[in-house]
Amino acid sequence: MRSGPERTEILHRSLRVSLTASVGFYPFLYWLHEPVLALYALFAPIALGLLSSIPGSGRQRAVVMLKALPVGVVLVALGTLLAVQTWAAVLGMLVVGFLLAFAAVAGPSPAGAAPGLQLFYILACFPPYQPESLWLRLAGLVFGVVVLALCELFLLPQAPGPTYRSALAEAVATAGDTLADRVHLSPEDLRAAGADLRLSRFPPAERPAGPGRAVRGLSHAGSAARRLLEQLAHLTETGELRLLVRGDGVGGSTGSSSGNSAGNGNGSSAGNTSGNSNGSSAGNTSGNSNGSGTGTGTGTGDGNSSAGSAEGADTASLSLLPQVASLCEETCAALRAGRPPSGPDRMDEAIHAFQQTRIRQVTGPSSDVPPVPVLHRQAAVLAVAESARILEIAVRVGLDGRRTPPFEPRELFWYAHAPTAQLWINRFTGNLTLRSVQFQNAMRIALALAAARLVAGSLDLTHGFWVLLAVLTLSRTTAGQTWAVIRTAVAGNLVGALAAGALLIGLGQHIEAYAALLAPGMLLAFALGPLLGIAWAQGLFTLVVAIAFAQIAPATWRLAEARIVDVVTGSAIGLLCAMLAWPAGARREVRRTMAELLHACTPLIRGTVAVLTAVPPGSASPPPTQPALHRLRLAEAAYDQFRSEPAGSRPAQADWHAVLIAAGQVLLGAHWLPRFDMPATALPPGAADRALTGAHAVADTTVRLACLCTGDRPPPGVATRSAPSPPVGPPLPALVDLDVWLRSLDAQFARIEAGLPRTADRAAPGTAADGTAGRLSGPRRRPEG
Repeated sequence: MRSGPERTEILHRSLRVSLTASVGFYPFLYWLHEPVLALYALFAPIALGLLSSIPGSGRQRAVVMLKALPVGVVLVALGTLLAVQTWAAVLGMLVVGFLLAFAAVAGPSPAGAAPGLQLFYILACFPPYQPESLWLRLAGLVFGVVVLALCELFLLPQAPGPTYRSALAEAVATAGDTLADRVHLSPEDLRAAGADLRLSRFPPAERPAGPGRAVRGLSHAGSAARRLLEQLAHLTETGELRLLVRGDGVGGSTGSSSGNSAGNGNGSSAGNTSGNSNGSSAGNTSGNSNGSGTGTGTGTGDGNSSAGSAEGADTASLSLLPQVASLCEETCAALRAGRPPSGPDRMDEAIHAFQQTRIRQVTGPSSDVPPVPVLHRQAAVLAVAESARILEIAVRVGLDGRRTPPFEPRELFWYAHAPTAQLWINRFTGNLTLRSVQFQNAMRIALALAAARLVAGSLDLTHGFWVLLAVLTLSRTTAGQTWAVIRTAVAGNLVGALAAGALLIGLGQHIEAYAALLAPGMLLAFALGPLLGIAWAQGLFTLVVAIAFAQIAPATWRLAEARIVDVVTGSAIGLLCAMLAWPAGARREVRRTMAELLHACTPLIRGTVAVLTAVPPGSASPPPTQPALHRLRLAEAAYDQFRSEPAGSRPAQADWHAVLIAAGQVLLGAHWLPRFDMPATALPPGAADRALTGAHAVADTTVRLACLCTGDRPPPGVATRSAPSPPVGPPLPALVDLDVWLRSLDAQFARIEAGLPRTADRAAPGTAADGTAGRLSGPRRRPEG
């Protein structure tokens, strides 16, 4: 059921499109007697205003339409020239169809304008081959698009929606106020503040999903803000935040303490931890962030004797947290003012000073060594500070938008200093893979449109472009969705064709009657269709095109017959392509991409620990994170599409969102642990060996999870789960932070694994209704997703 504002906007859009189409069609046809000019002036606003879903306010849509106009001119010219031969038009349709559909990786606006641009080529590539009429076609196109853009600006324009930047500022302000002890929010309220940054809660035009530098920066900042709020929520749950911000007994514990003391080593991030999401997605995924980890440690001591020293043991945290709160305030002010904040050097220095203080504490007299809960709490404080630092840098890049000197870690902020052309090239080439759902969707629609053009041209169907129009408007990402839409649409078209046939028989050649019916008919059809559903939309559109074409050339009831034949033909072609090209949509792909993401995390976990335990320190190179970042982007896009499909909208046993969160935590640890925890001297051999063993245990878990995602049998060496062992030796910051990171990952992977075996056990030749796989009958059978 549509809301009141949605219904109002549909009515306003119907008025704008109908007025624009009428302003061009009537004068060009009846005053200038130029039917070609009138036809393109009629269909240009219908293509971009009705068939396209261009997001944004009236001003934003007008800008997109005017930017799309040169592309439309090229497509009409190309279609006019390629109409000379069917094979030429088919090849052109294949290329144009793929390029326009694949443009969805550039963000919501190009994706929204693509269907209308497809229609421009479709209209021009059909006979008769009349290159001499090209200027009339282009004139009608330009007139229709320009007038529609003016109507978007001045005729009941759509008001701007809430901006992502303002919501991000509010989230950062919440984090800053919490750290400064100005507000006292529950964990649920803090997580709700982070959830307000989900892209699904913003109009598509406001989502930071494009390839540009500023957009990537805001997307990255949103992920960092959600992670920061999740970390604060976890510290609030454990009671640690109150101790930290108020200084109440900040030194630690009395007596013995064990388990779940500091918790979240890196926090959790929903969506694009790299800040490089695609679009559609394409970017931050929806869902709850429940990825906080637990750091378990056991320490004993005489609480009364250590209370005095403990009071000063966590001065490092008391010194760092106010600086983090101040940084959040400055970042919030920059977001509200729209001006980049100052450089990130100050927080770098504060974090390094914090780490030096921790090292002095644990290497000094035994009476000054903080209790185990304080050590874990310091690890959590370090993670909070690093999240705030990443947030500040990402906001700086997002507000500036210009190339900057490299920021550390460079692989995480690669987009800050990369040329603009490289950003676009990376976005497109990164999705030129069979594992990309955007690539799959583009191939599916391109093949369907090319096949439809071949059939329409070979059979010489009357008004053959209706065949392609049916493919364009009725195709969906799964075969099931396509079949459900086609059944309803064909029924609506059949009723509309019967009504159109009766109208054509009744009115005969009374052109003035058709002229009187067209404008109110468009207004009614373009309003009721979106409100009442696909059947009404198709039936009423059939009436509109019959009324319009009856004015351009003499028409009989056979025009309605041609319409229903073309729609059925296009529907059959679209359904066939949907069944042959990735019929399950993202259900299978989400499993494959998640498995590949987990496989990419395996060397990161092992390599990060190897860097910190290397002898001598610094002799091992950090593992490259770009492969995992790329896999994360593909997995996020697959998950976004999976959630948009009927099966993905239902609760599923496999928690794919938790996989994204855990992978984000792996990437963050791989970036900041070598940067801030690199020991000055080699770690004790026993402690280093224990850390490496724990890393291999967690890495083996990622291998096992990846196998469960795809339905494979895990290798014998990783078939059972083994938790990382507690650290041994002196409580050095590097060992403590590694332990918290690994145990947090282990806890998250355990929750993920609890759902995957039940899903894999259902793997069968078919797929369950909720999009999970059927019963696993052998090592080579793949679940469908």
